[in-house]
Amino acid sequence: MKTYIALLRGINVGGHKKVPMAELRELLEKSGFENVKTYIQSGNVIFQSSENEVNALEDKIKTLILDYFGFEVPVLVRTRQELLTIFNNCPFSEAKKVESYFIMLSKMPQKEVTKEASQKTYPDDEYAIINACIYLFCAKGYGRAKFNLGYFENKLNVNATARNYKTMVKLLALSEE
Repeated sequence: MKTYIALLRGINVGGHKKVPMAELRELLEKSGFENVKTYIQSGNVIFQSSENEVNALEDKIKTLILDYFGFEVPVLVRTRQELLTIFNNCPFSEAKKVESYFIMLSKMPQKEVTKEASQKTYPDDEYAIINACIYLFCAKGYGRAKFNLGYFENKLNVNATARNYKTMVKLLALSEE
């Protein structure tokens, strides 16, 4: 059994796409996932599976949510090691890292679009695109950032979901084997 972290995007925000975590845990357990745990209401699921194909896990979770809750939700699945590597590869100083967001991408963006996306800058926002993650530091806070997920998704032709430093630390702790 391998430990995975599923990151759901856009659920339980402003009363839209409601996915109660208790129901999601039960749904995943009944579908063969083991040791299912969730963290906060924003769609963080730690589980174990004998499946080795991440895309198959993403598709299965998407289908389960669509069939049970009646709407589509973008799902990214990462191994604990992948999440740890993303966390450790943050290029910012420790002071900035604890205030940063980790925007995980559904796939590695092409180099030419990455270069193009990297040209855009704003005075209070710093970011680095490294592999399939964007590290974003917003001096005035994420809510006041000029960048948003839509910009990066459109420019890089990917799906994305963001987690803050504290959530990353908690997901790594919860997924320790």
